[in-house]
Amino acid sequence: MKRTLLALAAAALVCAAPSVAEEMTLEEILDSHYEAIGGLDAWAATSTAKMVGKMSAPNGFEAPFVMMFKTPGKTRLEFTFQGMTGVQAVDGDVAWQIMPFMGKTEAEPMPEDQAKIMIEQADFDGPLVNWEEDGNTIEYQGVEDIEGTETHKLKVTLSSGDVRYYFLDTDYFLPIKSSGKATVQGQETEFETTYGDYKEVGGLMLAHSIESKPAGAPAGQVITIETAEVNLELMDDQFSMPVAGE
Repeated sequence: MKRTLLALAAAALVCAAPSVAEEMTLEEILDSHYEAIGGLDAWAATSTAKMVGKMSAPNGFEAPFVMMFKTPGKTRLEFTFQGMTGVQAVDGDVAWQIMPFMGKTEAEPMPEDQAKIMIEQADFDGPLVNWEEDGNTIEYQGVEDIEGTETHKLKVTLSSGDVRYYFLDTDYFLPIKSSGKATVQGQETEFETTYGDYKEVGGLMLAHSIESKPAGAPAGQVITIETAEVNLELMDDQFSMPVAGE
């Protein structure tokens, strides 16, 4: 009986003790995150990036893609489907696209709601790096279980006022999920993105598998990165919208 009572008492102490994850401050979590992704110096020294891979969706859609980034705020995505190549890009200010699948063979400005999403995605560092300089705010909202993985939940309010939630694995301090709301074709939609298959590229730790879908959907669009490189030469005109007829 005495042994049983001691065991119960020990179990009660374990249950009552807060976890190490719960005791961490926001500053400590972010410092650990920065170390996990390669360090702020490595990110500051990265001016360009290029990823090659494929994107797929549950409806059978599959297309090879090339995605490029150049700081500050430039990105270009090219993807080929049914023999046609689409382009979506941001030149640092203006988001534009060429969508031959929709009969649009000339470059044109992207619709406002899509442009907002594309401009946000053009931030290669993401909203957690240099967040104060970017005008974002971050709040720590405690530990949350994500499909069996304990995570630190961070609420990120972007300078635009939009809110995103990031979930960092408490062991590795890498994002395994993010969520938020976006307006698509005039309708506000909740979305979630999962990240996996992290690999080191030029000193940076980058996710090579990214799935985005409406919240609660069984599956969504998957981006699989096959090769990636950083600090290669990319010209500014690769991100600029072509002039019609040229």
